[in-house]
Amino acid sequence: MRYASLATAAMISAPAFAAPAPYWTIDKTRSQVSFVASMSGQAINGSFRGFDARIAFDPANLAGSYVTAMIGTASATTGDASRDQSLPTADWFNVKAFPRATFASRSFKSLGGNRYQAAGTLTIRGVARPMVLPFVLVINGNTAQMRGTLLIDRRWFGIGQGQFAKPDSVAAAVKVNIAITARKGG
Repeated sequence: MRYASLATAAMISAPAFAAPAPYWTIDKTRSQVSFVASMSGQAINGSFRGFDARIAFDPANLAGSYVTAMIGTASATTGDASRDQSLPTADWFNVKAFPRATFASRSFKSLGGNRYQAAGTLTIRGVARPMVLPFVLVINGNTAQMRGTLLIDRRWFGIGQGQFAKPDSVAAAVKVNIAITARKGG
């Protein structure tokens, strides 16, 4: 009888875990991770060609939802050859030491309608910082379209070393735009 009481007490005190939400696979041909920075007052538009994510999401099961997004830092491109050659160097993304940036979240909140936020951790150049990513999500059958924008200060992650450390010529603020199309399953 004593063992039955212990088992019952353990079951009662054990935390309840939500069932996992359905998995989604990114359609990379219809998705984009881009950024907007500023140098000497001029906008710099760029994108990351290499990215992927493990996504489990259900608006009715936010507790069972998660995302881990990986971005290949060497895939950054701006369309300017000189700038694109600089981005992988130690002054910027230091891709030899830090080949990818990640965003991981297991905490989602509905903001009403199709608006949500994901509280997670963004890691770039080995520096992890808590971030909240607001996003809009439209699910139509087995297809989901997500749009979100994350504003960061590049200095938080040590992006821009040496002569670029101060925001004199390259602004500190960077806007990261995420536009993902995904299919349920996979």
